[in-house]
Amino acid sequence: VFITGGLLIYGTLDMPYFGSSQAPVHLHVAPHYINDSMQETGLPNIVTSVLASYRGFDTFGEVVVIFTAGMGVLALLRLGRRPRFDQTMADSSFYLMHERHLILRIVTKMLLPFILLFALYVQFHGDFGPGGGFQAGVIFAAAIILYTLVFDLPTARRVVNRTFVRLLTAFGVLLYGGVGVITMLNGGNFLDYNVLASDPVAGQHLGILLIEFGVGCTVASVMVIIFFNFFGRRDYLQDPDKKGV
Repeated sequence: VFITGGLLIYGTLDMPYFGSSQAPVHLHVAPHYINDSMQETGLPNIVTSVLASYRGFDTFGEVVVIFTAGMGVLALLRLGRRPRFDQTMADSSFYLMHERHLILRIVTKMLLPFILLFALYVQFHGDFGPGGGFQAGVIFAAAIILYTLVFDLPTARRVVNRTFVRLLTAFGVLLYGGVGVITMLNGGNFLDYNVLASDPVAGQHLGILLIEFGVGCTVASVMVIIFFNFFGRRDYLQDPDKKGV
């Protein structure tokens, strides 16, 4: 361990200092992104063009990591032993929350449409302003989490189909990777959106729109799945003898 650490430290001695103006990234990489990204991608938001186009392969790896982390958490929680939520439990929880937190429930119902609408705005406006799939996915999942905290898990599970959410988790990754495969079949490189349309700029717009949608699907569904299963273990831990579905 010490030898490996020493070699790694020695390997950094020739690297430029942090923030140095002579670093390679400041000599040709950053100026190219700043000066040419608008013409090459047609996006005024440089951050989106970098994350979704220039380093799209790296962003794809991040989405795969999120998907893998979500599946790992589910495996550790042993999904096969979830507590069973019957209709009686759901109805009693519904009326209990209705009597104790009526104002909170009404305010939540008023806020949820605006939260979801803002998530869609962040999702589809990320090309031209701050936003994108990661941010939109988190906002969308936060709306579902808020609904669960206010109305309780059995009610939320009646609204949000668990099978659909699980499929959506894989769909986002497959959509992102599928775009890359299509670009290769059209004669381009992996995630080279220029070949998706006759106009390279239009191809960039289409490719970025699709992969950002995939990112949003995976991020939102992974957060919802993890929260549902952590929240569902509350009753299971209180009654360990309760059999799962």
